[in-house]
Amino acid sequence: MVQNKLSRVAEIQVIYKPHYNTQNRPKITNASLAYKLFLAQWSMDKIEYLEEFKMMLLSRSNRVLGIVDISTDGISKTVADPKVIFGIALKAAASGIILCHNHPSGALEPGSDNIKVAEKLCWGAKILEIEIVDYLIISKNSFYSYSDEGLL
Repeated sequence: MVQNKLSRVAEIQVIYKPHYNTQNRPKITNASLAYKLFLAQWSMDKIEYLEEFKMMLLSRSNRVLGIVDISTDGISKTVADPKVIFGIALKAAASGIILCHNHPSGALEPGSDNIKVAEKLCWGAKILEIEIVDYLIISKNSFYSYSDEGLL
């Protein structure tokens, strides 16, 4: 009976398959470059309509491992679930991450909810030894960088 129950336990595999040579990947040296790379991955049809949250995964040398869609929600909020964010970062063996979401209104200043989320994610990242290199709030034409503003 016990053996039968043990055979019904799911096996979990964690796989990340990079398809590009590390040296050919962009290296993030400033918030402006990160903004441009995020913007290239954003749907311009949605950026002024729906709030989305994305994450850039970085190697130890700040080379881009990839950009991941985390959530797409309503007009005025999106979900930044730490379990999803850090689960993906750990799966990709990312040393650093850049978090990003858009404000459809175009207002780039972080609200109190944005600041609370950033603090919570910074706390989690510290425990997991993953560096949050930056957190961007973007619009179609500009961006706000937590790092540039000294908030990380």
